[in-house]
Amino acid sequence: MRLIGVCKDLWFQTSMAASLKIGFCVPVIYEAAGFGSRSRGIPKLYFCSVGSSSSRTGHPQLTSELVGDRSISSHASGCVGRAMRWWKSGLRPNMAEINSAPELVSTLLRAGDCLVVVEFYSPSCGGCRTLHPKITQLAESNPNAIFLKVNYDELGAMCDCLNVRVLPFFRFYRGAEGQVCSFSCTTATIKKLKDALTKYGIQRCSNCPAKGLEDAELMRLASCGEIPVGFPSTGKENRSRETATSQSNLRDDH
Repeated sequence: MRLIGVCKDLWFQTSMAASLKIGFCVPVIYEAAGFGSRSRGIPKLYFCSVGSSSSRTGHPQLTSELVGDRSISSHASGCVGRAMRWWKSGLRPNMAEINSAPELVSTLLRAGDCLVVVEFYSPSCGGCRTLHPKITQLAESNPNAIFLKVNYDELGAMCDCLNVRVLPFFRFYRGAEGQVCSFSCTTATIKKLKDALTKYGIQRCSNCPAKGLEDAELMRLASCGEIPVGFPSTGKENRSRETATSQSNLRDDH
């Protein structure tokens, strides 16, 4: 995040203190004396609320190319050093970091009928950090699902377009149904995550193309300049064509 003057120092102290707390992280607006009102666009900060505690199939191969040796940007968070990059530790083959809005859109469409779990997090979020080892364990025990990680600090504009207001936050996608559920979760309420994996991770056979994001969300992303206008295309024919191409590539790999 880019902050100005004293806000930068205050944000640094706040985020470091927050990383030691356990709970939800909520994007909020900080108003300091002499910096005007909320409407003047004071930079966003993170505030951890007190009171919440914290392959065997073709589908995982789809994500292995997304994971590869790709590393997260070195400026993921201004106050998080190299030794503190907890969000990169213990990643499983079916886990991938999303680096742009077009990548998220394309990945959801390429997933076919595979269950996709999208986790929105921040490196400075204590609740996100506490939950991370549990997520990697769930990814290991659910090898047929794809787990995508979205860094709010890096992709804040995209997250705002998708109405992500609390961290950590999860969205589940499945084939032609698109988004099947969404919720926030901590280690204290991780049963919600496990139950959703059980409910929506049932193996099934479907040739229907993946829906991915809603058309309204694609339009918001385009209006904010996060994706090109018309990308990939909101039409069903283009969705079908992209899914068919992905399935063909998977067959060629085998």
